[in-house]
Amino acid sequence: MRGAVARRPAFSRRRAFLVTVGAGWALYGGLGIINQPRYGTSRGLADVTRYIPLDALGWMWVACGILAALAGLLVNCPRTQAAGYSALAAPAGLWAGGFAVAAFGTYPAAAGSACGWGAFTIGVVLVSGMDDPPPPHLRKRRGR
Repeated sequence: MRGAVARRPAFSRRRAFLVTVGAGWALYGGLGIINQPRYGTSRGLADVTRYIPLDALGWMWVACGILAALAGLLVNCPRTQAAGYSALAAPAGLWAGGFAVAAFGTYPAAAGSACGWGAFTIGVVLVSGMDDPPPPHLRKRRGR
């Protein structure tokens, strides 16, 4: 094709979010849950850990984080990005639900964590529906 110039893909804030938070999820799962779970996390998730061991939940965070980060590295793959956003929302939503149950039950101090994880889950869902701005050469110029 004549005149075609190979262009680098435009920077995508949505993909950068997936890579950044995905890496954070993987590290949180590996370092903060598998390696050294905090007392409040263990106690707040007691209703969940009756059925699933905390180590398995930590590996879920690692797997979801890696999936999200890899989805963010792929260019022009909206379905893969959607899977990445689902991978970010799933563990945070599980944490929000687990802490909410604990807050209404035996561990009222879990209410703050339930609110934080719930808000983060909603934030991930909101970001997943946003569009990246068009590249500079396609934007309308102001004041003309």
